[in-house]
Formats: sequence, C-alpha cells, structure tokens
Amino acid sequence: MPTLKIDGNEYEFETGMSVIQVCDMHGIEIPRFCYHEKLEIAGNCRMCLVEVKPGPPKPQASCALPAVDGQEVFTKTPMVKKAREGVMEFLLINHPLDCPICDQAGECDLQDQSMHYGDGESRYHEHKRAVEDKYMGPLIKTHMTRCIHCTRCIRFAEDIAGVPDLGAIYRGEEMQVTTYLEKAMASELSGNVIDLCPVGALTSKPYAFVARPWELKKTESIDVMDAVGSNIRIDSRGESVLRVLPRLNEAVNEEWLADKSRYACDGLRNQRLDRPYIRIDGRLEEASWEQAFAAIAAKIESIPADNIAALAGNLADTESMVALKDLMTSLGVPHLDCRQDGAKIDATDRASYLFNTGIANVELADVVVLIGANPRHEAPLINTRLRKAYLRNAAQIFNLGEPHDLTYPVKQLGTDPTTLNALLDSKHEVAKALSKAKHPLIIVGAAAVAREDGEAILQACKLLAQNCNVVRDDWNGFNMLHYAAARVGGLDIGFVPQKGGKDIAGIIDAIGHKDIEMLYLLGVDEIDMSYFGDAFIIYQGHHGDIGAHRADVILPGAAYTEKDGIYVNMEGRPQEAFRAIFPPNMAKEDWKIIRALSDALGHRLPYDTQEQMRARLVEVAPQLGHINTIKPAKWKAASANSTLTIEDDKFEKAILNYYMTDPISRASKTMADCTTLIAQMKVEVKEAA
Repeated sequence: MPTLKIDGNEYEFETGMSVIQVCDMHGIEIPRFCYHEKLEIAGNCRMCLVEVKPGPPKPQASCALPAVDGQEVFTKTPMVKKAREGVMEFLLINHPLDCPICDQAGECDLQDQSMHYGDGESRYHEHKRAVEDKYMGPLIKTHMTRCIHCTRCIRFAEDIAGVPDLGAIYRGEEMQVTTYLEKAMASELSGNVIDLCPVGALTSKPYAFVARPWELKKTESIDVMDAVGSNIRIDSRGESVLRVLPRLNEAVNEEWLADKSRYACDGLRNQRLDRPYIRIDGRLEEASWEQAFAAIAAKIESIPADNIAALAGNLADTESMVALKDLMTSLGVPHLDCRQDGAKIDATDRASYLFNTGIANVELADVVVLIGANPRHEAPLINTRLRKAYLRNAAQIFNLGEPHDLTYPVKQLGTDPTTLNALLDSKHEVAKALSKAKHPLIIVGAAAVAREDGEAILQACKLLAQNCNVVRDDWNGFNMLHYAAARVGGLDIGFVPQKGGKDIAGIIDAIGHKDIEMLYLLGVDEIDMSYFGDAFIIYQGHHGDIGAHRADVILPGAAYTEKDGIYVNMEGRPQEAFRAIFPPNMAKEDWKIIRALSDALGHRLPYDTQEQMRARLVEVAPQLGHINTIKPAKWKAASANSTLTIEDDKFEKAILNYYMTDPISRASKTMADCTTLIAQMKVEVKEAA
C-alpha cells in the first residue's frame, strides 16, 4: 500500500483517498465546515488547510487534495495555524455571534472550532450583513444571517435526498441559500440538513427554544416508525421525550434519519392511555388493574378457547409477542396472527419475508425490480441506498406497480400484477437484465402480498428470482420490503396461526359467524374495527387510537421509548431498544402486563425478570439471541407448477400518508402540520396544471 508522512509519522492509505480522509482514518484531527464524508467535495470553506511537500509554499485544502505516495503533510506548522486563524476570522466577519439565543449553541461546530483554532479576538468593527430568513416548511427553522455558505444542505438535498429544492443565489458576500420559491423542502429526509448544518442557520422548528443539550438525558435506542430499524438517540428531560436524533450505523441507517422517525416524538405526549378502562353500559370507565384482569378472566371462563383469538400490531416488541403467544398457547388458543394487513407470508419460509440482500448491500445493485413497492414512503433510507446505486453503478431500475417519484429514473412496467407472468419469460427485457446482472435485486412490497392473491404473487416473484439467477451461493437478491417494525420479529417467533388456527381473514370471518367471541389486540390500530362486529375486544396499547375506541377492556402499555425491547428489522437484524423515560401513570411494560394477566387467569407464565423473558425469547427464536447479527435464511425453492392465479386488480399503495402511519405519528402535531402542507402542495399542483 502507498504511504505518506503526517507530522513526521508514516501512515498507509488506499489509492484514491484524499489527505483529509487519510488523517481521519488515523485519528488526526483536521477542522472542517464544508467537507462531509457522505457528500460530494465542495472545497469552499478552506478550514481544512494543511502544508504539503512537495508542493507550493502555501496552505492547501486537504479535502480536495489527493493523497500521493511519498507525500509529506504538516497539520501544526505556524503557516497552517495562521491560515486557519485567518479563515476563522473571515467566517466570523458577518456571523451574528448570537450564541446565547441560538438553538445550536452547545452543539455548534463554529463555536467549537473558533475556540480551538480561532485567534481569540476580532479586528472588525463594521456592520455585519443581514439575510432574510427563508421558509422551509414546518420542520426546519431558518436564521440565514448565520449561514457560512458551506453548502452541505444543498449537496445533501441534491445527492442523498434527490430533491433539488435547495440552491444558492447571488455571489460572494451576497450569496444566499434558499428554496428559490419559498416552499417547503419536499423530502422525507429533510431534517438531516439540521444535523449537517455546522452553525445555527438551520435548526429544528418543533424543538426551537425547548432545551439546551446539557439539560438532556441521552439514551441510545432503535426507531420503530418503519422496518429499517434506524439507530437513534432519544433526548429526554424528566417525563418527556424532547427530540430524536440519528446514531451512526453504517450497516443500517448510516447517519441519516427519516423525518417521521425524527419528528413524530411529540405524539408520545398526546392521547396517551395511562390507566385501565372497562366498558360499562356502552361507556369506558376507569378501573384498577385488578378489575380489568377480573373482567377478562370472567369472559375467558365463559367461552371455549377456540372462540378466542389474538393479533399483534405493527409496533409490538418481540418480548410482548412471545408473552402473548405463550399465554394464548397455555389457554389452548390457536388463532394468532401478526399480519394485520393480511399478508400471505409463510412464517416457515424465512427467506421469503426477509430483506435478504441486507440494507447496506443495496448500494451494490446494478439491476433492480420493484414489485408493488414504494421505498420512498415505506422505507426512505432504503430509497437513499437505491439512489446511490443509480448514481454510482448506473443501476437500471424497473417498477411494476403505482408510479412514484422515487428520486431516480425508473422504467415503468405498468400496474397490472399479471405482468409478473410475462416477466417469467426468459426473453423479456427484465428477465434478460436480471440474468446478466452481477448484483440483481428484486424488491417486493409488503402490500403486494397483502392481497387475496398475495401467495400467488409471492410465488411468482420467487420464481423470477430463481429463473434469473437472482439467488446464488454468494448473493441473495430477493427482498421483502416491510414497513411494520414488528413484522419480521412476529414471524420469527411464530406469532401466526397454530395447528388448526385461523389467520386474520379467518378470524374476521369467524367473528362474523359468532365463532370467535373474544379478541386480544396487542397494539393493533391499522385495521377496520368494524370487521370485529360484537366481539369482546381487549386492547393493550399506549395511545387512544382506533383500537382503544373499540375496546371493551383497555390495558395501558408502554411506547417504544418507555421500555427495553428487541426489534427485528426487515433484514432480520435483532436490535435492542432501551428505555429513555418511564410509562405514564399506571401504564406498564407490555410483557409485564401479559405476565400479570397470566396470574389472574391461573396460567402463570414462567418468567418474572427481563433476563428470564429474554431467555424465553431466545428459546423460541435462537437467532434473536445474537444482537445486531443477521442469520442468513435458507432459500426454499418455489414450484413452477403452482396452480395459484394472479388477479388483474392493480397494485395499491401500502401507505397513503407517509406522515401518519401509526398511533404515535397520528397523535403528533408536527406530523399533522406536514400532512396539511402536503395536501396544500397537491392542490397547488392541480391548480397549476
């Protein structure tokens, strides 16, 4: 490997790296404002200046300087020190220096670097420039007088988000970063520009003037707003979650976070269930835990076990699903399902429901076929990887389903699912492209298999993968794109119909025929409650949403920020979430509620502590005992002689409103503001047309 010297010490590096990358790799600090390792190089802040030999006798920007074998780099010479002080002095000429009232104070790169690399005094006494603040929607608060023209936000919008809504107008000192037409940044990833901004020009509008960073308790956890499993940091104070920020995990979310995951946290404070309720004479009345358990016990004793069913919702942790499954099994109840959308997924065929390629490996793709999927709304951080595959590999991307603006060019194959039959022909252009590809991907949307003919569609997709060499010993390009955080975990632990049991469709049908009289809903809210007729409903959850309104007994549970739990993301990666705050009032952790209920029913579950609960979880699904490790699934071949038929009803959208998909986001004022804005933008587009 080539080597260079930095401050007299010799270091190895890979060909093609820049000097600043070599310094970062070996822990040598270089200040910077415009440079970011995930963005294109701009080289316009000049803060990363170093002295280089051989080279001209002047400082050079290390971000734009290629590392060369035999090169000598100096980061601490008088020339470098003076140059950095000069750059900092120029940056502060027009900066307002309003740190006491700036939300970025305490987390500001300009503050930190001016302390470390600045001169300590100013020679400028002239009036500073002033720039009018820009409107960027309900999520981003602007104070553009603070802007230092690093252009990170512009490059993120263009390169990562794929939404060229930000740009610069004018030149020199008059330059302004703007959305041109004073419109909101139309991206599900817009909040990331706040993290990227090295000063206080772009800050969080919902978080404005709420707290200082040193006041907050910081808890590392996992996001549940989609099935990506983004690594997050929950910042809380007292009993409130004040903000959610991304944590670095290159294998999952890199350092980005989707807007719903970042901003829906204010919904945790609204419409909460904080005590048990029992429906008496048509009205929900407050009750004690003992009264609620007694009402459930009385109902269970009055009906046979075959007349009881249980469903798990999209936000449930795996521990609570295991506990509920164990309780139902002890009662002799076979009717279980975690697929409240009716997805026709076989829980015994793990490779058919995992994102087998792995999230990070999406970037390697050279041919992609989307089937009934909209990754921009169902998994925005998967969509960024697909955009990266397009930009870096010139990936050819086909879409069979509703057309969407996915931020990269897509060849539309129509919306008719029967087109899948044509794709199975080896002469079809899609089959040819997949067969020739080095890293082909087939991405099947969860909504595509949540139809009456979902099993047939899944089998056709698997056949396409088999016929076109998408699944090989060294590569598995077959992927299911889930949007529910609990789905893979529920399938892994077998929260599906047991022997002789009914699935969600069978349960609904049985309720209509009075064959099922009692239904236990574990956070189930994304389903039409009118399906459940006159059945006795037990709802365990944390928000007064659809399920709670229909319930006969309400058991208040804990939200994801209020409990320790394991969530399995779409690629089958178990990740551990940690409690940031305690559940409100009388609410409890979900598995503990089920454990206490088992006592009242005379079927005591054999675990009393979190450790015992985890041991049981690993007993049920051994792969979940290896946190942050993916156990590859064995491919189960699909039969080419299937008699299943694909209907010609067009694919439907899995998500109608990205900003409101669960009880937490539906209770969020910020998400309501975003929903209103999107509706207004659609009206304006129609009027313009």
